[in-house]
Parts: sequence; structure tokens; C-alpha cells
Amino acid sequence: MNYSFLDKNQKRFVEELEEFLSIPSVSTLPEKKGEVEQAAEWVSSRLQMAGLENVKAVETKGHPIVYGDWLHALDKPTVLFYGHYDVQPAEPLELWDYSPFEPHIENGRIYGRGATDMKANVLLPIIACEAWLAEKGEMPVNVKFLFEGEEEIGSPSLADFMEQHKSLLTADLAVSADSGQMQEEQPATMVSLRGLAGVQIDVQSADGDLHSGLYGGAVPNAAQALATVLDSMKTKDGKIAIDGFYEQVEERSEEERADINQNQPRIEDFKKSAGVYNIVGEPDYTVGEQTLTRPTVDINGMWSGYQGMGVKTVIPAEAHAKVTCRLVPNQTPEEIIEKLRRHVEAHAPKEVKTKVIPLAGKAHPYMLPYDHPGLKAIEQAVWTVEKKTPARLRIGGSIPITGLLEQHIGVHTLQLGFSVFDEGMHAPNEFYRLNQFEKGQKVFVQLLHELSDCPF
Repeated sequence: MNYSFLDKNQKRFVEELEEFLSIPSVSTLPEKKGEVEQAAEWVSSRLQMAGLENVKAVETKGHPIVYGDWLHALDKPTVLFYGHYDVQPAEPLELWDYSPFEPHIENGRIYGRGATDMKANVLLPIIACEAWLAEKGEMPVNVKFLFEGEEEIGSPSLADFMEQHKSLLTADLAVSADSGQMQEEQPATMVSLRGLAGVQIDVQSADGDLHSGLYGGAVPNAAQALATVLDSMKTKDGKIAIDGFYEQVEERSEEERADINQNQPRIEDFKKSAGVYNIVGEPDYTVGEQTLTRPTVDINGMWSGYQGMGVKTVIPAEAHAKVTCRLVPNQTPEEIIEKLRRHVEAHAPKEVKTKVIPLAGKAHPYMLPYDHPGLKAIEQAVWTVEKKTPARLRIGGSIPITGLLEQHIGVHTLQLGFSVFDEGMHAPNEFYRLNQFEKGQKVFVQLLHELSDCPF
């Protein structure tokens, strides 16, 4: 299919993006509930305008989930498109050059909160479906859409929605448009993500803080006890010392390790970028492997005792720490949290009490099989439009939707978005390149065609 429909309607698509960006759909702020619902209604209307059917905004305990479909391609695969219409808060407002919810176009860029994360990308598969229906009267595959309004607050309603609507969401594969690329000139698709699990560790050694002159030397110190526990989580050479932590971890193939390492920065460049004095971590693994494909244990914060000016000679009765772990395939947040709990119990001094509290924001690790037919379809679609092969990105962070779709719907997720990682996601002066917007529409049009012949 040619791109004449896209070319003729590009001005309208940009105007629609401006309209979408002007809705302050900040999911984390209760006072913006009405605006989040307005964004859900806007997305619903846009799906209907494109020719999608059975469009509805489904109420949840939080913000609505928008669904739509077109299911008339007999004997063809069904593709579930995912995205989110909520955005981060825009504060601090004084750091913006333009009003965050009054979109501004300059030098081929559109500025506004939610531009790159991810309202522009939300429109890409919708426009692609509209183009197919406008030019051909039909689509080469069956499509379903799942757009949520709570991604920026951890998607608290999404798992329940998936569990309750499994038959509605059944598909052969999913495509998440909540994705991007490292550089403008190099297209990409994400193939690997680490998961996330975290806990708060509470240690108590007494009913209250004690005077070190009266009790020092004879009573336990909560801060010292916590330090002992935290220090026991790793060996001196950087290995994780939590019993069973590596039990499910599989080694990556030599081919994949070579692929990871050929695209990694030099050690000195990495140190400069991070602003660190030296490199630590598991022996026998490179920086690239450690940051992309190995599990981690990180202390994110600690607090205890007196922290004001001067000296206060107390022995703290309580100490606390937040610890998170990045997970790799076959590890689950639930299992890792249980291993953390057992480790704390086993290594805490007997004279203190401990409590391990799971933190919100769990995510399962995800890895797309290298021979997945959808991955080949993405690569062909990108090549057709850009004459470039997309890089296969492994990301050290987490995107919960991939694990949720695999858990609840039983599908693998392709990731294809046209945000560039320098576009100020979550920051002041967030923007999106309009040439990426136009290019992305064409790739999604082509992707629908490529997926029609995939053997699922």
C-alpha cells in the first residue's frame, strides 16, 4: 500500500496531536481525574473516527481503559496494540520554555507534556489502521486496542482488567507503542527488559532511642544491625550472596553476549557518563552484561537516628532501608521478595526485631524470543520505510506491560515506538520530532501488512 492517505492528511494528524497534548491527563493528581477521563473520551472518539468498532471506555477502580477492535480479516492473525494516554506532572513549571499543555511547534519539534511519553506514539497505530480502511476498505489483520490511563502510576488497575477480560483481549501477539530508540538516525525495537522487585527493611532494637553515655556498649544499635544485614547481601567481589538468588538465572548464549558487548561504550566513557570513580559488580561479566542482562540488588535509601546539625549522642532504636532488585528471565518478583525476607531473618543479629515489607511497583522480566516471527515483521517494516535494520535493544529498566501481557493473555509483546531518548521524557520542555511522527505512521502501516503472513 502506498502512503498517499498519510501524505494528504499529515496536517490534520499534527493538529490532532496538538489537541491531544492540550489535555492535562496527569494520572497521579486526584484533581486531574476529570481531565484524565477527558483524554480517555478523546482516544475513544479518535478510534471511532479511524473506523474501529466496539469502542468503549471501561471504568476501573482508577482511570478508564479504552478498548476498540476490527475483526473482519478471516484466517489472519489478531494484533493487540497497547499504549497509555496519561502523563507525568509538568512541575516545576518555571523550567518550561513553553506552557506544558499549550503545544508549541518549532524547528520540526512539538513541545508539550506527554509528547514523547507517549501521546504521539498512541496515535501511530490508530492512524495506520485509518489509512488501511480509507484506502483499502479493510485491514490485512485483525486488530484490538488497549489504552490505559494509569501507566505513570504503575498500572494498578491493569492486571485485574486483563484477568476479567481475557476473552476480549485474546490475540496472537501484542505490539506496545510505548517504546523508542537511542538515536534519531537508528531505528530500534526492544527485545529484553529486566523486572523489578523491592522491599523496605525495618529494624528495631529498643522501645526508643537511648543515651549513649548511659547505655552505650551494653545495648544493641538498630543502625549497626541494619548495616550488618545490608552488608551481608553481597560478597566482597560483587556477587549477590542471598541464598538462591541466582537459582533461576540462565546464562546468555555466547552469540548474545558478543552482540551485547560490541555495542557497549568503553569503560572510561562509561565511568565518565555515570560520574563514578570506578566500576564494581559481578566478576566475569562486562559492564554491558551487568547493566542489561544480569540481576541486581541495590540499596536505594537508608535512614536512622539523629541527622540534624551537631551531635546528639543517642543509640537509635530504629533503622530502615529500601532495597530493590532488577530481575532477569525466570526470576519472579514474588520469589525474590521471599528470598530477601529469608535473608534478612537469617542475617539480622538476634537481639533486634526485623520486618520486611514488599514495595509497590513490581514488574516481571521479559525477553522476546530471537526467532519470534513478529520480530522479523518489524525488521522488514522498518527496512521498507527507512532502508535500515532496527537495532535490537536490551533495556536494563522495566516496562510492566510486557510481563502482564505474557502472564494474563499469554502473548509475546513486540515493542515499536518512535520516541528518541533525548526528548525530555518526564522532564521540562518534553518534545517529539515531527519527522519521527510521520515516519512512524508509515512503519505501522507497513507492519500491519507484514504481520498478515506471520505464522503464529
